[in-house]
Amino acid sequence: MNILNIDFDEIYRRHLCRHSQFGLNLTHLIAVAGTYFGLFGLAYWLADFLPINPDWIVLGILAVYFVVLAFNIPVRVFLVNVISILLILALFKVVPLGPWWLYPWVYLVLIVLCHQFQNWTHKFYTKHRDMSEFAEKYPKGFTLFILLSLYELPILLNYLAFDRKNWTA
Repeated sequence: MNILNIDFDEIYRRHLCRHSQFGLNLTHLIAVAGTYFGLFGLAYWLADFLPINPDWIVLGILAVYFVVLAFNIPVRVFLVNVISILLILALFKVVPLGPWWLYPWVYLVLIVLCHQFQNWTHKFYTKHRDMSEFAEKYPKGFTLFILLSLYELPILLNYLAFDRKNWTA
């Protein structure tokens, strides 16, 4: 499993085994957006300690992420993904910030809460299919965690924007 060179269709089929319900994908999109918001907060907070404009650091990280995605996901999903991330970043930039010492804690708590929210939604959306086809190629562990962290937003956006035929209640 190479996180920099994936078969998006295969990863997407794997995703549909546990995430075929519209509500689950929508709630996960909300959680992922919140996670990105929190990550932007942490990145800006950390970048404040460097002698470079924090915007350049965040945009540099996003540029690398976008390059990786550009080689691994369909163009239409890539475009929706870029727009979505830039909208989350724009929202982050307009939300008023509190005292600087509070930033990391607020953003860490937000990330943890978004992750817990994602896990919690699986109690309500319980449809799933056999995933054994993917078990050998995508074993659970750190590499799969990183792969899904990088590609979860494009997967969710692909489902919600372009795969209406797979929407179920």
